[in-house]
Amino acid sequence: QVQLVESGGGLVQAGDSLRLSCEYSGRASSKKAVGWFRQAPAKEREFVAAVSWSRSSTLYADSVRGRFTISRDHAENTVYLQMNSLKVEDTAVYVCAAGPLLGQGEWNYDYWGQGTQVTVSS
Repeated sequence: QVQLVESGGGLVQAGDSLRLSCEYSGRASSKKAVGWFRQAPAKEREFVAAVSWSRSSTLYADSVRGRFTISRDHAENTVYLQMNSLKVEDTAVYVCAAGPLLGQGEWNYDYWGQGTQVTVSS
């Protein structure tokens, strides 16, 4: 089975940085896209960023463009989300997902991790 495990979340102050990791195993290596989504307690799950595994094409939500950077490491089967200049509104559970197509919609992704909490204080 495909398994994705996120790590790197924590409690930080506004303006700080974090790097999230999504390590995958099994058939996830055959997927062509890995995306990050986030969900705050009272909000819908929203797209954050995604990367095409083979060509490093990327997509970003407008709310994070210029602050967040998504990248991938083939050798370690890991996708990273570097988050800089964090804001209080970035507080959410961050989840990575894998699927056959690069896109912003949840329907593009077949496999999901368990999530990691990011909390940004003012």
